[in-house]
Amino acid sequence: MMLRAIRYVITVAELKNFTRAAEVLHVSQPALSQQIRQLEAELGGELFDRSGRAISLTEFGRVYIEHAREALAHLDAGRRALHDVRDLTRGLLRLAYTPTFAEYLIGPALRRFRAAHPALAIEVSERPLEDIEGGLERDELDLGIGFTDVRSDEIDVRPLFAEQMALLVATRHPLARRREAVSSQQLESMPLALLSADFVVRRFADAYFRAHQLSPQVMLQANSVGTVLKLVKDGTLATLLPSAVLREHRGLVSLAVTPALPQRTVALLSRRRAATTLAANAFVALLTDLIAEEGLGATA
Repeated sequence: MMLRAIRYVITVAELKNFTRAAEVLHVSQPALSQQIRQLEAELGGELFDRSGRAISLTEFGRVYIEHAREALAHLDAGRRALHDVRDLTRGLLRLAYTPTFAEYLIGPALRRFRAAHPALAIEVSERPLEDIEGGLERDELDLGIGFTDVRSDEIDVRPLFAEQMALLVATRHPLARRREAVSSQQLESMPLALLSADFVVRRFADAYFRAHQLSPQVMLQANSVGTVLKLVKDGTLATLLPSAVLREHRGLVSLAVTPALPQRTVALLSRRRAATTLAANAFVALLTDLIAEEGLGATA
């Protein structure tokens, strides 16, 4: 109702005549006048000076109509943009992921998404799992890729696949050609380069060490997956990272460990009860197909 009254006000202001404005708008003059009076009552002031032979805007009206025109222009632009959004020729995907996914999942997914929908804008960020939860709750993100162990009840969790932790070494590492599984005691004596404690993968590694009463030789800690991988490729250090990292990084091999290293369930995260965008839906469909095609793991 207010939107209709605003359109009435703008038409009267342009034509400076209630009768002609009613004809253009295809409404009766009494109905037009009533709508404008109701709007004036709601705003708390008269928009038009009706005392003379010609209708003119009051000072109150001149201030208001400037913003009313701008608001209508934005609404009309929004209506036109809806067509583009429906056709995925316009839109925005806001995606965040925990850091290890940058090494094997995000690159292929974004390349495929860009090829399928080149007109869509994408905002991506690498964040700890807790920051992804907060970003979803504050509606700063459309989707997150993390793990099932979220803390917030406001986050919807969709399991994607089981990610296997692995002991990775360079191809020139002394144990690179080893056929037998590395025992937990042997793992304890290996010099390691690990991610810092704020990474989920490090928390899984530490939980494994505690469960088997191990005191690992952590010779280097870093807050960058790329840094850890670079140092491991130099040949003397080993690391614990998802085995899928091998898909995107040459010069590394995975060694079997006994007892087996843990799995963790990768999940797609979104805000519960939030309306999903068409861009987000398109990305989810593409990501699901990619996971199935690449054989990243059975659905958890």
